[in-house]
Amino acid sequence: MRIERRDFLALKPGRRAELSCERLYMRFLDSQSEGTTAQLFDQLAADLRGTAVVQLTQTAWLSRAELRARLDDVLAGFKAAGGRVA
Repeated sequence: MRIERRDFLALKPGRRAELSCERLYMRFLDSQSEGTTAQLFDQLAADLRGTAVVQLTQTAWLSRAELRARLDDVLAGFKAAGGRVA
């Protein structure tokens, strides 16, 4: 399965990214049924490596604990590498 970043991550000029938490939630549900959840978050982490700032949108969709925990892990790595979450 190929995970399409445009499903939930929009890259902006100036090494910025906008992450739609609603779209990520939907892909997260799909990944659970397909058994590709680890791949989804590995790909998200890889996609964020080329950005300096990520802005989360529609964060109310992060109410599910497992989704939030996996995203927090990705964002912790992103911040440790010098990235900033807006």
